[in-house]
Amino acid sequence: MSQKTRKKKWSLRYTGGDKDIDAKIKALSTETGLGEVVTRLLYTRGLDTADAVRSFLHKDEVCFHDPFQMQDMDRAVERVEQALERGEKIAIYGDYDVDGVTSVSLLYLYLTSRGGTVGYYIPSRSREGYGLSMPAIDRLKNEQNVQLMITVDTGITANAETEYAKSLGIDTVVTDHHECHAELPTACAVVNPHRPDDAYPFKELAGVGVVFKLVCAMEIARAERNGETRISAMRKACLAYGDLVAIGTIADVMPVVDENRLIIALGLDLITKTNRPGLRALIDAASGANTAKKRKINSTFIGFGIAPRMNAAGRVSSASIAVELLLSEDAATAEELAEQLCELNVQRQVEENRIAEQAYKKIEQTMDPTRDRVIVIDDDTWQQGIIGIVSSRITERYGLPSILISFDGSTEGVPIMTDLGKGSGRSVRGMNLVDALAHCEDLLVRFGGHELAAGLTIQRSNIDEFRKRINEYARTVLSDEALCGSLDVDCEVGIRDLTMNLAKELELMEPFGISNPVPCFMLSNARVNAIIPIGGGKHTKLIVEKDGIKMNAIWFSVNPVDLPFEENDPIDLLFQLNVNEFQGVTSLQMIVQDARVNPAYEKIYEEQVARYEAICAGDKVEECENVIPTREDFVPVYKYLRKEYYNGHNIFTVRRLMGSLRGNDGRCIGYAKLKFIIRIMQELRLCEVDEPVKDTYMFAFQFQTAKTNIEKSSILRKLKTQLRRG
Repeated sequence: MSQKTRKKKWSLRYTGGDKDIDAKIKALSTETGLGEVVTRLLYTRGLDTADAVRSFLHKDEVCFHDPFQMQDMDRAVERVEQALERGEKIAIYGDYDVDGVTSVSLLYLYLTSRGGTVGYYIPSRSREGYGLSMPAIDRLKNEQNVQLMITVDTGITANAETEYAKSLGIDTVVTDHHECHAELPTACAVVNPHRPDDAYPFKELAGVGVVFKLVCAMEIARAERNGETRISAMRKACLAYGDLVAIGTIADVMPVVDENRLIIALGLDLITKTNRPGLRALIDAASGANTAKKRKINSTFIGFGIAPRMNAAGRVSSASIAVELLLSEDAATAEELAEQLCELNVQRQVEENRIAEQAYKKIEQTMDPTRDRVIVIDDDTWQQGIIGIVSSRITERYGLPSILISFDGSTEGVPIMTDLGKGSGRSVRGMNLVDALAHCEDLLVRFGGHELAAGLTIQRSNIDEFRKRINEYARTVLSDEALCGSLDVDCEVGIRDLTMNLAKELELMEPFGISNPVPCFMLSNARVNAIIPIGGGKHTKLIVEKDGIKMNAIWFSVNPVDLPFEENDPIDLLFQLNVNEFQGVTSLQMIVQDARVNPAYEKIYEEQVARYEAICAGDKVEECENVIPTREDFVPVYKYLRKEYYNGHNIFTVRRLMGSLRGNDGRCIGYAKLKFIIRIMQELRLCEVDEPVKDTYMFAFQFQTAKTNIEKSSILRKLKTQLRRG
């Protein structure tokens, strides 16, 4: 099964040409003072009036909802306040990802600021797995004499565990944001906007967002007791913890709409001027060589710079390292912890690449793309903390839901059928992964998660049946069209539209994320001037040109050898506009999302291939087709190939040669003529030619001074007999 079996479909929100819409966009641009490109973006995203645009850009369209609208919030506040008043020992039980770490840190900081006796517990991903466990509850009772346990970013499916805690005299308040099973835990309070009976107006809070709402509710209750306003209570909570809420929300890839848009905007501003030693140390460590200059703090930096380092703690070591970093009040300690997280992240990257390569081999050997809709693979050596991000890579690569299962640590020596494996999965739009797992519930020990990401525990003996069953389910909900994958494109632009002013206006639309994605543009029919490997060949730099303007384009995680085009090809690009600062020079560059040969050119190329094959089969040749080569046509081809050969380049595709060579009429040489020239050169022994793959040639040259008469070629003589006379 090849990763190239499914090309992604490009879906343009705006194609242009509708006079009424174009007139509205132009009028809206005039009224708001924004450029037409940004106005076009906003219009196609549903902001079609000046008031709507201003409200969105100034974030006036959202406000924080009343936390007490969330079911059980009053009961949660009452029980936590009771614990603080009584001096009870409180344990915060969290998850090991960034959402869980920020949730634990936020609640710990708040409760200790209120004088609480507080500890926290985050299970080991490899030894204990996700969620509450009875052995962990035993430790909380026996070693810490905990009386109240507050779960954060977990607990919504822990029915048996909360019952067990109750039997030991531990009350539980559940705060979570994962999808609920039919029966809720019997806890003092279950706070989760996804509860079927919950009327809270916004369902897409991260786990840390739910914790934040609990803190806001507690502050509002205090303010009302003290005769203060709700607004002052909310302001206090935002200023104290907005940075942590933003980090967890971005890292958990929650939709940047409604409250989340406000949370992230406020949080990013706080992070930029943070006084937290741990957060400042991690920002500096993630910035690397850029530490000396002020780093732009946005969602991208948090998502790709801060979050992976915090996540690495829970993946390959202990999530408590990340918690201690956020809680740290000492700069020296914070720097040590930040450096430790960076080192763990490097370890994570190495292990991730190892697992990914092994997974790709398994998939290529076992998957049937005509039958399988879900990739399910397992291994005894994969580190459980890494398989989730590898699953993301696999789903991105193949366009299919994927589930990776690890039996690492479950057995020693020969595997046995009762071994328990832990799995992590990612899905695509069109298949809710939690629903799919529920369809196979009788085969699983436990499962839980979100629509597009979930975890599970399964016995080895059930894997084959699970693979069969989940694929049967997927075939009922996933069409071939859905599996093609779609890239949403805001609009097509000209290369002259790409200016620094446009980049500045795009910043007004931040923060970006799910439901408010970074704008994606299309540039069509740009010529590839150069293809340059960077990062040791892991990434590719393109220099593209259109209308006499050149621009750099970076395509991350794509090796030049895997590009679907050659130098000099006309291509269409999907890209995000980026401002690059290097050695004091600021310039625009494209961050490529996808690229393809321009369809019009591709069609012409395919027609030329078909025509060449028809001529080879005996079709008559029209003189106007210009496919019969003359001696003047051979000269630039021969000189170019010989020069490249002596410079160490001897492998070329026909397409690359077509773009690099010119015929005697000054135009790019056509497919048929070039193919005949190469065949004739081989026939006349002007060079050695091998064609290991269709239309890919290997050339070898020997120096010779004697001129060659091309009229001796039997290929050329036959070709001339096919020329239609008159």
